[in-house]
Amino acid sequence: MNDVAQVSSPPAEAPDRPGRDRLWHPRPVLCAVCSARTRGFGWFDPYRPRPTRTRRWFCSMGCQASFTLKARKGLSMVDFTEEETQALPAVMRALAPEMERIGWDRPLGQLTQNDMHRLIVTTIEAFRTEMAEIASQSEIPF
Repeated sequence: MNDVAQVSSPPAEAPDRPGRDRLWHPRPVLCAVCSARTRGFGWFDPYRPRPTRTRRWFCSMGCQASFTLKARKGLSMVDFTEEETQALPAVMRALAPEMERIGWDRPLGQLTQNDMHRLIVTTIEAFRTEMAEIASQSEIPF
């Protein structure tokens, strides 16, 4: 009788890309800066022990660099940053036509699902666009 070595099965593969290299990345996580879908750029706090490290994921090197710069300065990403505060007027300008279409006197509870969806999408897209514009004008530290 032949002795056949047991071969362990390979680890599960990611459905969007075969191979082991992508299994470490948390796919459903949003960018810590602009809330876009993450694309493999990460950051962790090197001064904390491994099990309790704070980890953040980003959509681009620009967002990663922005977060890292703020982390070095000790700024929190929870409060509005100067850039986020600068982006708010652009968001309000983008929302105004939608609110005109819906009607300013209409309570949010009476909005249809489509109206609420349009408001949310308009807000997020305007914020992302303005944050990208602000980031392109600022100095990236690399």
